Amino acid sequence: MYFELTEALIQDILFAMEDQEGDFLLDAQQGAVVKIDSEGGEAMEAVAAPARYKDLPAWNPADGYQLMKRFTASFKNPLIRTELTAALDRGKGVFRAFKDTLNRYPEAEKRWFSFKTQNMKQEIIRWYNALRDEWGLEHIGTEPEETDDLILEDFMFRKPNPQDPASAAALHRQIHEEREKTGWEGAFFQEGLSGELALVAETGGGDFAGYIAAVGIGEILYIRTLEVKAEYRGLGVGEALLSRLLDTLDHEVLSLVSIDLPVEVEGFSRVLFRASFTPRITRYGLSLKKPESYQHEHDDADKRKGYPDSGT
Repeated sequence: MYFELTEALIQDILFAMEDQEGDFLLDAQQGAVVKIDSEGGEAMEAVAAPARYKDLPAWNPADGYQLMKRFTASFKNPLIRTELTAALDRGKGVFRAFKDTLNRYPEAEKRWFSFKTQNMKQEIIRWYNALRDEWGLEHIGTEPEETDDLILEDFMFRKPNPQDPASAAALHRQIHEEREKTGWEGAFFQEGLSGELALVAETGGGDFAGYIAAVGIGEILYIRTLEVKAEYRGLGVGEALLSRLLDTLDHEVLSLVSIDLPVEVEGFSRVLFRASFTPRITRYGLSLKKPESYQHEHDDADKRKGYPDSGT
């Protein structure tokens, strides 16, 4: 018995799959999801009329947990990925811990809902195509949703206002501290929005999420800074800032856009390649500062060899 898989029916099936307390069947004659009542009337009918009543795609807590693991492993933001991993490793209360973590990051939470819905829809499509095999019909396909585009709808990209330089400076200091903690000394990008060609990313709630700033010298535009808050990285905000800045340029005035990329964010090079950037210069640096433990070890070695104290 053939039925059409409409978007409304998909939503009903999704709801039934996530309801771990109820039992549901698909009534192919009505093209609707039905709940098996406590007296088992529909269950008895399903046995008598298997062509009409179909089991829904199987979905249980173990499937949900595996989906959370896949989402966490694929999440690009290291800060949020670390917190989600810790939530999944709790042993007890995993689902609540996962949910509570995402509640602190609305954009990541929206990405999770999109990821979950898209993957569960794929399960429904596979289930429906198996039925179409029984009916002798061709499979249907589905177009994957562009999750990044959905997330970026929550951001506004605009020119700086008078309050933004202070927010940019605070973010710059924060990133400078992050670099020092990971062993990268000094600030790579320059700080500043005032008087530059710049754009700001702002969340729907008005939070300063990141910014890009550039300066033109002759025919070359130098991107001095491209920084995004830790909690908003991996959502495409940096790429969107770059893309929107490039869209504003006058190609009759400028002939080249240049950006230096810190080695610890080399992964952003994929974004640059997509925007048709090509490598021009490889910059190397030698740190002349040695860790304190390293200096003590060499001072002790010098003393053993009879050299004078290096501190004198």
